Amino acid sequence: MGTFKAWVVEKTEGGQTLAFRDFDDADLMDGDVTVRVTHSTVNYKDGLAMTGRSPVVRRFPMIPGIDFSGVVETSDHPDYRPGDAVVHTGWGVGETHLGAYAERARVKGDWLVPLPAGLSPEQAMAVGTAGYTAMLSLMALDAHGVTPAHGPALVTGASGGVGSVAVALLARAGWHVIASTGRAGEADYLKGLGAAEILDRAELAKPGRPLGKERWAAAVDAVGSVTLANVLAMTKADGAVAACGLAQGMDLPTSVAPFILRGVSLLGINSVTTPQSKRREAWARLARELDLEKLAAMTSRIRLEEVGRLGEAILDGKVRGRTVVEVA
Repeated sequence: MGTFKAWVVEKTEGGQTLAFRDFDDADLMDGDVTVRVTHSTVNYKDGLAMTGRSPVVRRFPMIPGIDFSGVVETSDHPDYRPGDAVVHTGWGVGETHLGAYAERARVKGDWLVPLPAGLSPEQAMAVGTAGYTAMLSLMALDAHGVTPAHGPALVTGASGGVGSVAVALLARAGWHVIASTGRAGEADYLKGLGAAEILDRAELAKPGRPLGKERWAAAVDAVGSVTLANVLAMTKADGAVAACGLAQGMDLPTSVAPFILRGVSLLGINSVTTPQSKRREAWARLARELDLEKLAAMTSRIRLEEVGRLGEAILDGKVRGRTVVEVA
């Protein structure tokens, strides 16, 4: 079939390298659906994969990129035919299976979902894993039974991808949203997405008390570590926190106090191996509930050949909202 353009991570004695080069079709991994990739996006995990700051890539050579939308070229899967528009997130793509920063991808059909009605391929990648994770967080809070009537909702890392979509979704659902960010200049941006208050992340970033003043009934945390510990300590009785990220760290220096003295619930969000039924429900809700004008306001665009320059930037917190990668 020939070759196609791709970003490729190679392992070296000094760590790893990243290069934009031709990749041979014959070297694609096993899968029953081959997709012509039209769009991708840049997530925090993609930054880790491209830079090697964390051992995200566990097979070399690796094409990074965990998300893509595109058109089926060939399929041996009963649910997909050539010409079908599809979306992919998660399942180890870009980590253990060749990924999305390429003109072509071959994956298992069970990892795909049909492009949701109401979203274009570009909009689906403006959502990407980040927005999909935000929706899973909202679904977890809904299932727990916490509502806007119980008090405000906090979003940490609010200027990032997960945070930006979470702010927009929570605001549209009627929540009084408190957006935590370390970027003072992003206040207008976050208020435009629906945030009612802006909280300096410095208030949450340093070790605090096991229990603090009750300030919010729900939270979506994309930061982890000390920040998550403080979020839990200031969550109202019987409130809930959806934990979906680790920008500050994987540790959680907390105590049992929020759980046994206030009945706070910590809800873990796994966006990688979500079952197909839940995955489709999340995408259907995104198509119905996400304000597409706000999605556009948080989205920038780059071409495939520019992706390499964003690896360090997204890890350093210099990428606002969502970035769509135009592949086609």
